[in-house]
Amino acid sequence: MTTPLDWKAPPFPPAKVLEGQYCRLEPIDSARHLDDIWAVNQGHDHIWDWMPAHPPQSRESYRELLEMMASKAGIVPFAVIDKADGKAKGHLWLMEIRPEHGVFEVGYITYSPVLQKTRVATEAIYLCGEYGFSLGYRRFEWKCNNLNEPSKRAALRFGFHYEGLFRQHMVVKGRNRDTAWFSILDSEWPARAQGFRRWLAPENFDANGAQKLSLAAFNQPMALAGTVPLRRATTNDIPAILALKNAAYTPNESIIGVPSLPRIADYAQVVAEHEVWLTDGASGLEAALVLEIEDGKFTLWSIAVAPEAAGRKLGRALMDFADERARALQFDAVHLYTHAKLIQRISWYERLGYVITHHQELADRRLTHMRKQLQKAG
Repeated sequence: MTTPLDWKAPPFPPAKVLEGQYCRLEPIDSARHLDDIWAVNQGHDHIWDWMPAHPPQSRESYRELLEMMASKAGIVPFAVIDKADGKAKGHLWLMEIRPEHGVFEVGYITYSPVLQKTRVATEAIYLCGEYGFSLGYRRFEWKCNNLNEPSKRAALRFGFHYEGLFRQHMVVKGRNRDTAWFSILDSEWPARAQGFRRWLAPENFDANGAQKLSLAAFNQPMALAGTVPLRRATTNDIPAILALKNAAYTPNESIIGVPSLPRIADYAQVVAEHEVWLTDGASGLEAALVLEIEDGKFTLWSIAVAPEAAGRKLGRALMDFADERARALQFDAVHLYTHAKLIQRISWYERLGYVITHHQELADRRLTHMRKQLQKAG
Protein backbone atom coordinates (compact mmCIF):
# COMPACT_ATOMS: atom_id res chain seq x y z
CA MET A 1 0.00 0.00 0.00
CA THR A 2 1.18 3.56 -0.71
CA THR A 3 1.36 6.31 1.91
CA PRO A 4 -1.81 8.44 2.16
CA LEU A 5 -1.42 11.78 0.40
CA ASP A 6 -1.17 15.02 2.27
CA TRP A 7 -3.22 16.69 -0.45
CA LYS A 8 -6.61 18.30 -0.89
CA ALA A 9 -8.56 18.26 -4.14
CA PRO A 10 -8.44 21.70 -5.82
CA PRO A 11 -11.43 23.62 -7.15
CA PHE A 12 -12.53 23.47 -10.77
CA PRO A 13 -10.45 26.20 -12.48
CA PRO A 14 -12.49 29.43 -12.58
CA ALA A 15 -12.60 31.08 -16.00
CA LYS A 16 -10.41 34.17 -15.66
CA VAL A 17 -7.91 36.23 -17.62
CA LEU A 18 -4.33 34.88 -17.46
CA GLU A 19 -1.76 37.58 -18.09
CA GLY A 20 1.77 37.03 -19.45
CA GLN A 21 4.58 39.10 -20.95
CA TYR A 22 3.60 38.56 -24.58
CA CYS A 23 0.31 36.75 -24.30
CA ARG A 24 -3.03 37.11 -22.56
CA LEU A 25 -5.50 34.24 -22.26
CA GLU A 26 -9.10 35.43 -22.11
CA PRO A 27 -12.17 33.24 -21.56
CA ILE A 28 -13.72 32.64 -24.99
CA ASP A 29 -16.36 35.22 -25.92
CA SER A 30 -17.65 35.04 -29.49
CA ALA A 31 -18.77 38.68 -29.46
CA ARG A 32 -15.27 39.80 -28.47
CA HIS A 33 -13.04 37.30 -30.26
CA LEU A 34 -14.84 36.07 -33.38
CA ASP A 35 -13.74 38.75 -35.83
CA ASP A 36 -10.05 38.48 -34.93
CA ILE A 37 -9.98 34.69 -34.95
CA TRP A 38 -11.96 34.37 -38.17
CA ALA A 39 -9.67 36.90 -39.89
CA VAL A 40 -6.49 34.89 -39.16
CA ASN A 41 -7.89 31.34 -39.42
CA GLN A 42 -10.17 31.49 -42.47
CA GLY A 43 -8.73 29.65 -45.46
CA HIS A 44 -6.18 27.75 -43.36
CA ASP A 45 -8.04 24.46 -43.19
CA HIS A 46 -4.84 22.50 -42.54
CA ILE A 47 -4.72 23.71 -38.92
CA TRP A 48 -7.79 21.51 -38.32
CA ASP A 49 -6.25 18.31 -39.70
CA TRP A 50 -5.74 16.76 -36.25
CA MET A 51 -8.76 18.34 -34.56
CA PRO A 52 -12.02 16.49 -33.88
CA ALA A 53 -13.98 19.29 -35.58
CA HIS A 54 -14.00 20.11 -39.27
CA PRO A 55 -12.77 23.58 -40.26
CA PRO A 56 -15.52 26.20 -40.14
CA GLN A 57 -16.28 27.39 -43.64
CA SER A 58 -18.04 30.61 -42.70
CA ARG A 59 -17.93 33.31 -40.08
CA GLU A 60 -21.30 32.14 -38.79
CA SER A 61 -20.17 28.52 -38.39
CA TYR A 62 -17.09 29.76 -36.50
CA ARG A 63 -19.38 31.77 -34.23
CA GLU A 64 -21.35 28.61 -33.47
CA LEU A 65 -18.12 26.77 -32.67
CA LEU A 66 -16.92 29.46 -30.26
CA GLU A 67 -20.33 29.63 -28.59
CA MET A 68 -20.28 25.84 -28.19
CA MET A 69 -16.91 26.17 -26.46
CA ALA A 70 -18.13 28.92 -24.15
CA SER A 71 -21.18 26.90 -23.08
CA LYS A 72 -19.60 23.44 -22.92
CA ALA A 73 -19.47 21.99 -19.41
CA GLY A 74 -16.20 20.64 -17.99
CA ILE A 75 -13.77 22.76 -19.98
CA VAL A 76 -12.18 26.22 -19.67
CA PRO A 77 -11.72 27.58 -23.21
CA PHE A 78 -9.40 30.52 -23.83
CA ALA A 79 -8.73 32.89 -26.69
CA VAL A 80 -5.00 33.50 -27.18
CA ILE A 81 -4.36 37.25 -27.39
CA ASP A 82 -1.14 38.66 -28.85
CA LYS A 83 -0.38 41.60 -26.56
CA ALA A 84 1.63 43.29 -29.32
CA ASP A 85 -1.58 44.26 -31.12
CA GLY A 86 -4.33 43.08 -28.77
CA LYS A 87 -5.80 40.65 -31.31
CA ALA A 88 -6.99 37.08 -30.74
CA LYS A 89 -5.00 34.69 -32.95
CA GLY A 90 -6.01 31.27 -31.71
CA HIS A 91 -7.70 29.32 -28.95
CA LEU A 92 -7.13 26.39 -26.62
CA TRP A 93 -8.88 24.58 -23.80
CA LEU A 94 -8.17 23.43 -20.32
CA MET A 95 -9.98 20.09 -20.52
CA GLU A 96 -10.22 16.59 -19.08
CA ILE A 97 -10.33 18.41 -15.74
CA ARG A 98 -10.69 15.99 -12.82
CA PRO A 99 -10.33 17.93 -9.57
CA GLU A 100 -10.81 14.82 -7.43
CA HIS A 101 -7.61 13.42 -8.92
CA GLY A 102 -5.81 16.72 -9.47
CA VAL A 103 -5.56 16.29 -13.25
CA PHE A 104 -5.94 18.83 -16.05
CA GLU A 105 -5.01 18.88 -19.73
CA VAL A 106 -4.27 21.53 -22.33
CA GLY A 107 -5.85 20.62 -25.64
CA TYR A 108 -7.94 21.64 -28.62
CA ILE A 109 -5.01 23.93 -29.46
CA THR A 110 -5.89 25.85 -32.61
CA TYR A 111 -3.17 28.32 -33.53
CA SER A 112 -3.35 30.44 -36.66
CA PRO A 113 -0.28 30.41 -38.92
CA VAL A 114 0.70 33.88 -37.62
CA LEU A 115 0.66 32.56 -34.04
CA GLN A 116 2.59 29.33 -34.59
CA LYS A 117 6.23 29.20 -33.49
CA THR A 118 6.05 32.49 -31.59
CA ARG A 119 6.73 33.56 -28.02
CA VAL A 120 2.99 34.13 -27.64
CA ALA A 121 2.22 30.52 -28.56
CA THR A 122 4.77 29.13 -26.10
CA GLU A 123 3.79 31.45 -23.27
CA ALA A 124 0.15 30.35 -23.61
CA ILE A 125 1.16 26.81 -22.63
CA TYR A 126 3.21 28.13 -19.72
CA LEU A 127 0.26 30.20 -18.46
CA CYS A 128 -2.00 27.13 -18.57
CA GLY A 129 0.46 25.05 -16.56
CA GLU A 130 1.15 27.81 -14.06
CA TYR A 131 -2.57 28.35 -13.53
CA GLY A 132 -3.44 24.69 -12.95
CA PHE A 133 -0.54 24.00 -10.61
CA SER A 134 -1.18 27.22 -8.67
CA LEU A 135 -4.63 25.87 -7.84
CA GLY A 136 -3.17 22.65 -6.43
CA TYR A 137 -3.47 20.27 -9.39
CA ARG A 138 -0.98 17.40 -9.45
CA ARG A 139 -0.77 16.43 -13.12
CA PHE A 140 -0.73 18.41 -16.38
CA GLU A 141 -1.50 16.33 -19.47
CA TRP A 142 -0.88 16.61 -23.19
CA LYS A 143 -2.42 14.10 -25.58
CA CYS A 144 -2.34 13.88 -29.35
CA ASN A 145 -2.79 11.57 -32.29
CA ASN A 146 0.31 9.41 -32.48
CA LEU A 147 0.66 10.36 -36.17
CA ASN A 148 0.85 14.04 -35.27
CA GLU A 149 4.61 14.40 -35.16
CA PRO A 150 4.64 18.23 -34.71
CA SER A 151 2.44 17.91 -31.62
CA LYS A 152 4.67 15.22 -30.12
CA ARG A 153 7.77 17.34 -30.73
CA ALA A 154 6.04 20.32 -29.13
CA ALA A 155 5.15 18.29 -26.03
CA LEU A 156 8.78 17.29 -25.51
CA ARG A 157 9.98 20.84 -26.18
CA PHE A 158 7.59 22.14 -23.51
CA GLY A 159 9.04 19.63 -21.03
CA PHE A 160 6.25 17.05 -21.00
CA HIS A 161 7.32 13.46 -20.34
CA TYR A 162 6.22 10.80 -22.83
CA GLU A 163 4.30 8.09 -20.97
CA GLY A 164 3.12 5.72 -23.67
CA LEU A 165 0.61 4.93 -26.37
CA PHE A 166 -3.11 4.18 -25.99
CA ARG A 167 -3.83 2.00 -29.02
CA GLN A 168 -7.21 2.31 -30.74
CA HIS A 169 -8.07 4.94 -28.19
CA MET A 170 -10.54 6.92 -30.30
CA VAL A 171 -12.30 7.20 -33.65
CA VAL A 172 -11.89 10.74 -34.99
CA LYS A 173 -13.46 11.83 -38.28
CA GLY A 174 -14.04 8.20 -39.14
CA ARG A 175 -10.41 7.22 -38.60
CA ASN A 176 -8.65 5.27 -35.87
CA ARG A 177 -6.60 7.33 -33.43
CA ASP A 178 -3.81 5.87 -31.35
CA THR A 179 -3.18 8.47 -28.66
CA ALA A 180 0.27 9.47 -27.38
CA TRP A 181 0.20 10.53 -23.70
CA PHE A 182 2.51 13.08 -22.09
CA SER A 183 2.52 14.70 -18.67
CA ILE A 184 4.24 17.09 -16.28
CA LEU A 185 3.82 16.43 -12.55
CA ASP A 186 3.56 19.03 -9.82
CA SER A 187 6.97 17.91 -8.49
CA GLU A 188 8.48 18.56 -11.95
CA TRP A 189 6.76 21.87 -12.65
CA PRO A 190 9.14 24.20 -10.75
CA ALA A 191 12.04 23.17 -13.00
CA ARG A 192 9.85 23.28 -16.12
CA ALA A 193 8.46 26.68 -15.20
CA GLN A 194 12.02 27.91 -14.70
CA GLY A 195 12.85 26.75 -18.23
CA PHE A 196 9.84 28.56 -19.69
CA ARG A 197 10.75 31.79 -17.88
CA ARG A 198 14.35 31.67 -19.05
CA TRP A 199 13.34 31.03 -22.64
CA LEU A 200 10.72 33.79 -22.57
CA ALA A 201 13.12 36.36 -21.08
CA PRO A 202 13.67 39.28 -23.48
CA GLU A 203 17.44 38.80 -23.30
CA ASN A 204 17.02 35.35 -24.90
CA PHE A 205 16.07 37.00 -28.20
CA ASP A 206 18.17 39.07 -30.57
CA ALA A 207 17.21 42.36 -32.20
CA ASN A 208 15.36 40.47 -34.95
CA GLY A 209 13.36 38.40 -32.46
CA ALA A 210 15.26 35.15 -33.08
CA GLN A 211 15.87 32.95 -30.06
CA LYS A 212 19.43 32.64 -28.80
CA LEU A 213 18.80 29.37 -26.94
CA SER A 214 16.03 26.87 -27.46
CA LEU A 215 13.43 25.97 -24.86
CA ALA A 216 14.69 22.39 -25.09
CA ALA A 217 18.12 23.60 -23.94
CA PHE A 218 16.60 25.07 -20.79
CA ASN A 219 14.29 22.09 -20.25
CA GLN A 220 16.99 19.41 -20.64
CA PRO A 221 15.92 16.69 -18.18
CA MET A 222 18.98 14.42 -18.30
CA ALA A 223 22.67 14.65 -19.11
CA LEU A 224 26.01 12.90 -18.71
CA ALA A 225 28.91 14.13 -16.60
CA GLY A 226 31.53 12.13 -18.48
CA THR A 227 30.04 8.67 -18.05
CA VAL A 228 27.99 9.58 -14.97
CA PRO A 229 24.23 9.89 -15.64
CA LEU A 230 22.62 13.05 -14.28
CA ARG A 231 19.00 14.12 -13.98
CA ARG A 232 17.26 17.33 -13.03
CA ALA A 233 15.89 17.41 -9.50
CA THR A 234 12.19 17.58 -8.66
CA THR A 235 10.61 18.70 -5.42
CA ASN A 236 10.23 15.01 -4.51
CA ASP A 237 14.03 14.86 -4.23
CA ILE A 238 14.27 17.55 -1.54
CA PRO A 239 14.45 15.18 1.50
CA ALA A 240 17.30 13.22 -0.14
CA ILE A 241 19.08 16.44 -1.13
CA LEU A 242 18.88 17.72 2.45
CA ALA A 243 20.29 14.42 3.78
CA LEU A 244 23.12 14.57 1.26
CA LYS A 245 23.95 18.20 2.10
CA ASN A 246 24.00 17.40 5.82
CA ALA A 247 26.37 14.49 5.27
CA ALA A 248 28.66 16.37 2.88
CA TYR A 249 28.82 19.80 4.53
CA THR A 250 28.61 19.14 8.28
CA PRO A 251 32.31 18.11 8.53
CA ASN A 252 33.31 21.51 7.11
CA GLU A 253 31.53 23.31 9.94
CA SER A 254 34.19 22.27 12.46
CA ILE A 255 36.61 24.30 10.32
CA ILE A 256 34.49 27.33 9.44
CA GLY A 257 32.64 27.57 12.76
CA VAL A 258 29.26 28.47 11.20
CA PRO A 259 26.56 26.54 9.34
CA SER A 260 27.39 25.95 5.67
CA LEU A 261 25.13 28.04 3.46
CA PRO A 262 24.20 25.14 1.14
CA ARG A 263 23.21 23.02 4.14
CA ILE A 264 20.68 25.51 5.52
CA ALA A 265 19.18 26.73 2.24
CA ASP A 266 15.46 26.49 1.36
CA TYR A 267 15.59 23.75 -1.27
CA ALA A 268 12.04 24.26 -2.47
CA GLN A 269 13.24 27.70 -3.54
CA VAL A 270 16.56 26.35 -4.83
CA VAL A 271 14.88 23.75 -7.07
CA ALA A 272 12.47 26.38 -8.39
CA GLU A 273 15.10 29.02 -9.12
CA HIS A 274 18.31 27.12 -9.93
CA GLU A 275 19.35 24.12 -12.00
CA VAL A 276 19.80 21.19 -9.62
CA TRP A 277 21.46 18.12 -11.14
CA LEU A 278 21.57 14.79 -9.32
CA THR A 279 23.30 11.46 -9.73
CA ASP A 280 21.81 8.32 -8.19
CA GLY A 281 23.50 5.18 -6.92
CA ALA A 282 22.36 1.80 -5.74
CA SER A 283 21.83 3.08 -2.20
CA GLY A 284 20.34 6.47 -3.07
CA LEU A 285 21.47 9.95 -3.99
CA GLU A 286 25.25 10.12 -4.48
CA ALA A 287 25.91 13.69 -5.62
CA ALA A 288 24.22 17.01 -6.29
CA LEU A 289 25.25 20.04 -8.33
CA VAL A 290 23.43 23.38 -8.03
CA LEU A 291 23.91 25.97 -10.77
CA GLU A 292 22.71 29.54 -10.33
CA ILE A 293 22.01 31.23 -13.66
CA GLU A 294 20.84 34.82 -13.40
CA ASP A 295 21.78 38.41 -14.23
CA GLY A 296 23.99 37.24 -17.08
CA LYS A 297 26.19 35.23 -14.72
CA PHE A 298 26.74 31.47 -14.37
CA THR A 299 27.58 30.44 -10.80
CA LEU A 300 28.40 27.02 -9.44
CA TRP A 301 26.35 27.53 -6.29
CA SER A 302 27.14 24.23 -4.57
CA ILE A 303 28.52 20.77 -5.16
CA ALA A 304 28.13 17.85 -2.77
CA VAL A 305 29.18 14.20 -2.90
CA ALA A 306 27.96 11.62 -0.41
CA PRO A 307 30.78 10.41 1.88
CA GLU A 308 30.16 6.81 0.84
CA ALA A 309 30.72 7.80 -2.82
CA ALA A 310 34.07 9.49 -2.15
CA GLY A 311 37.08 8.37 -4.18
CA ARG A 312 35.20 7.84 -7.44
CA LYS A 313 35.92 11.33 -8.82
CA LEU A 314 32.25 12.28 -8.92
CA GLY A 315 33.15 15.78 -7.78
CA ARG A 316 35.54 16.27 -10.69
CA ALA A 317 32.94 14.90 -13.13
CA LEU A 318 30.37 17.39 -11.84
CA MET A 319 32.86 20.26 -12.05
CA ASP A 320 33.57 19.38 -15.67
CA PHE A 321 29.84 19.15 -16.35
CA ALA A 322 29.37 22.64 -14.92
CA ASP A 323 31.86 23.89 -17.53
CA GLU A 324 29.99 22.06 -20.29
CA ARG A 325 26.63 23.38 -19.13
CA ALA A 326 27.95 26.93 -19.02
CA ARG A 327 29.23 26.64 -22.59
CA ALA A 328 25.92 25.13 -23.75
CA LEU A 329 24.11 28.14 -22.32
CA GLN A 330 26.59 30.49 -24.02
CA PHE A 331 28.52 31.67 -20.96
CA ASP A 332 32.25 32.27 -21.16
CA ALA A 333 33.04 31.87 -17.45
CA VAL A 334 31.97 29.97 -14.34
CA HIS A 335 31.88 31.69 -10.95
CA LEU A 336 31.80 30.16 -7.47
CA TYR A 337 32.36 31.15 -3.87
CA THR A 338 33.31 29.25 -0.74
CA HIS A 339 34.28 29.95 2.85
CA ALA A 340 37.74 31.54 3.03
CA LYS A 341 38.86 29.04 5.68
CA LEU A 342 38.40 26.05 3.36
CA ILE A 343 41.98 26.24 2.11
CA GLN A 344 42.11 22.72 0.68
CA ARG A 345 38.87 23.27 -1.25
CA ILE A 346 40.18 26.57 -2.64
CA SER A 347 43.41 24.88 -3.72
CA TRP A 348 41.39 22.17 -5.53
CA TYR A 349 39.40 24.81 -7.37
CA GLU A 350 42.65 26.53 -8.37
CA ARG A 351 43.97 23.27 -9.81
CA LEU A 352 40.78 23.11 -11.89
CA GLY A 353 41.50 26.53 -13.39
CA TYR A 354 39.73 28.91 -11.01
CA VAL A 355 41.37 32.11 -9.82
CA ILE A 356 40.46 34.21 -6.80
CA THR A 357 38.73 37.45 -7.81
CA HIS A 358 37.88 38.98 -4.44
CA HIS A 359 36.76 38.35 -0.86
CA GLN A 360 33.44 39.26 0.67
CA GLU A 361 32.95 40.06 4.35
CA LEU A 362 29.60 38.97 5.80
CA ALA A 363 28.45 39.34 9.39
CA ASP A 364 29.43 35.79 10.33
CA ARG A 365 31.88 34.64 7.63
CA ARG A 366 34.37 35.60 4.93
CA LEU A 367 33.74 34.30 1.43
CA THR A 368 36.33 33.73 -1.27
CA HIS A 369 34.98 34.40 -4.77
CA MET A 370 36.58 32.63 -7.73
CA ARG A 371 36.19 32.62 -11.50
CA LYS A 372 37.16 30.25 -14.28
CA GLN A 373 37.49 31.54 -17.83
CA LEU A 374 36.19 28.97 -20.28
CA GLN A 375 37.87 28.15 -23.53
CA LYS A 376 35.62 27.94 -26.56
CA ALA A 377 34.47 24.43 -27.44
CA GLY A 378 36.68 22.81 -30.04
